[in-house]
Amino acid sequence: MSGQTHDLVIAGSGVAGLSAAVYAARADLDPLVLEGDEPGGQLTLTTDVENFLGFPEGIGGMELIQRGKEQAEQFGANFQHGTIEAADLDGRPHELELSNGEVLRTNALIVATGASARWVGADGEEELMGYGLSTCATCDGAFHRGDDVLVIGGGDSAMEEALFLTKFADSVTVVHRRDELRASEIMADRARENETIEFRWNTELAEIHGSQDTGVTGATLLSHPEGHPTEKAAQGREVETERVDVSGIFYGIGHTPNTGFLDGTGVERDDEGYLRTRSSDDGRPTAETTVEGVFAAGDVADPRYRQAITAAGTGSMAALDAEEYLDALDTQATQSVEASPTLGD
Repeated sequence: MSGQTHDLVIAGSGVAGLSAAVYAARADLDPLVLEGDEPGGQLTLTTDVENFLGFPEGIGGMELIQRGKEQAEQFGANFQHGTIEAADLDGRPHELELSNGEVLRTNALIVATGASARWVGADGEEELMGYGLSTCATCDGAFHRGDDVLVIGGGDSAMEEALFLTKFADSVTVVHRRDELRASEIMADRARENETIEFRWNTELAEIHGSQDTGVTGATLLSHPEGHPTEKAAQGREVETERVDVSGIFYGIGHTPNTGFLDGTGVERDDEGYLRTRSSDDGRPTAETTVEGVFAAGDVADPRYRQAITAAGTGSMAALDAEEYLDALDTQATQSVEASPTLGD
C-alpha cells in the first residue's frame, strides 16, 4: 500500500466521473480518477448524442468522453486504470482495494461507477450495440422516426421504452418471453391501450441482423406457446423461428448498478443496489451517502433519468459537496493543532 493519502478518489470515468473530476481539479483537490474496466462508461456505446447542451449538431459519445477527460486533465486531474474490488470505509482515511491488489487511501470518495444495462445475449448484440440496438429510448428514439422497432422485455422499463418510442416509430412491438407482463398495472394498461404498440407473447430475441455500416436490419425471433422458447429449444423441444424486418431494437430489461464493491460497508442502497443520497438539514438534495466522506454521482444513484446531462450535473454536485467536506476536515485539523499544548506550556 502506498504511503500517499489522496484528498479525493473518483471511481468511474463516465460523464458523472469526468464532471466531478473537472470541478474537483479546478478546486485544487488533485483528484485521482479510477477509469474502471470500461473507461467512459455507457456513453461510449452511443454513436450520436443529440441532447447534450452545447452541441447543436450532435456529438459522438466517445468524442464527448474524450473531450471531458482532456478537460479534466487540463485542470490537473490524474487518471489510473483500475477497478475497486472492496472498500473499508469505517475509518479515515478510507481504504480502497483495487483489482490488481493495490490499496489506495483517500479522505473522500466519489462513487460514479454507473449502472450496466442488462443484455439479452442474442447473436449480434455486441457488434450492433449503438448501431440500431440501444438500451435507452430517450437517448436514441429520435433516430427512428418512421421506423418499425422492437422493445425487449415485459416490465415497467420496457413499457416506458415502448411508450416513448411511439412518438417517433411507425410501429413498436414488445417482445416478451411470457404471456403476461411483469409491469405495474398502470404501465401495462397504458401500453395495451396505445394503438402503435403490439405484443409478441411467449417470444424471445435470438439474433440481430445488420452491420455497423447498415445498422439493424432485422431480427430472428423464437416462440413457443408455453413461453420461454430459448429454454424450450435447449430442452430439444420444437420452437417456431421467424425473421422480422425492423430498423431498431431496444432492450428494456433494466439496469444493474455497479455497487458490489460496497458490500459490507455502511453505504445505504435500495433493493436494486442503487445508492441512496441524503438531504441537507433544510431538505435540499445532496450527493452525500450514509457514510461520511463518500458521495454518489450519476446513474449509480439514479434509476429514473439515466441521462448524460443529469449525470454531469450530479457529478458537479458531488465534487462541490466533497470540496466542502474536505475544507471542513482541514479546518478541524487546524483547530486541533492550535488547541494542542506546545513544549514549554
